[in-house]
Amino acid sequence: MPRYEKGLFIYNGNADQDQLKQELSQTIHVLTPYFKELNVIQTQSVEELEALCKEQGEFVDVLFILGGDGTIHECINSLAELEKKPVLGILPGGTCNDFSRVLGIPQNLTQAAEAIMKGQEVSVDAGKTESEYFINFWGIGLVTQTSFNIDEDQKSRLGVLSYFISALKTMTEARPFEFKIEVDGELLQGEAVMILIMNGRFIGTRQVPVPTIDLHDGQLDVLIIKNSNLTLFKELMTMKRPWADESRFQELHHRQGKKIQIEVDSSQEIDMDGEIKGETPASIEVLEDHFTFLSGGRTGFQLFTNDE
Repeated sequence: MPRYEKGLFIYNGNADQDQLKQELSQTIHVLTPYFKELNVIQTQSVEELEALCKEQGEFVDVLFILGGDGTIHECINSLAELEKKPVLGILPGGTCNDFSRVLGIPQNLTQAAEAIMKGQEVSVDAGKTESEYFINFWGIGLVTQTSFNIDEDQKSRLGVLSYFISALKTMTEARPFEFKIEVDGELLQGEAVMILIMNGRFIGTRQVPVPTIDLHDGQLDVLIIKNSNLTLFKELMTMKRPWADESRFQELHHRQGKKIQIEVDSSQEIDMDGEIKGETPASIEVLEDHFTFLSGGRTGFQLFTNDE
């Protein structure tokens, strides 16, 4: 007996056709036994993707997305205000696929399809700004500059490696900015090179080693990075130790909260889930259990390590 009545599988028809045929053959045959009806639709533009999610999202049990973090970001923004939202299934088809990693989904497509169909449905919080939603991270400073510094030709040739090349280049050019942040009424201010607000815990395929980050705890984790130096990396690695004393950190501030207000001395462009969207100032709040995803069979997100 099928697990679900109706499913919708969306993929980008503009991708390389040979690669696309291979990706579809790796996934569709795994998914179909779990559905009474599974429709497969290709899109040719972001606008078509958004319209499809809005028009059909309420009428399917599961919506599968074959794509990367940018595609997922556009989908969740199209679905976020629907009264009845479908369960979401991610099939990693991008460069970094960070949010699929948060959910414990294998990066091989056949294994990914098998894992999410045998896995569990999990509730996931969302971050909401004035006009956008995010599920993995919100950031300004270094993280945004890294996105701008990625060479698209290099990205197509080197994939994930291009992100690390860009990150190294960006660190040497980091420019600090003055900030004021209010986290649930507590005011923080000073100078930083990057501010991250985390719901998930992967950026550029690497895990942020902050043990309190959890997809469904009703909190967002605020990380304020003062300088990108050796002390910072030592403090980041120390955070996952039970004896860590964050009050003694020099280059890193960490807070958790539900409502966050951010102001900076000069306007900063914002990176949400790997997509450049808008500028500061910003107002952010957490929406508890706003989405439901198929996980890769694990629900203890706080236990994930870089090797998983």
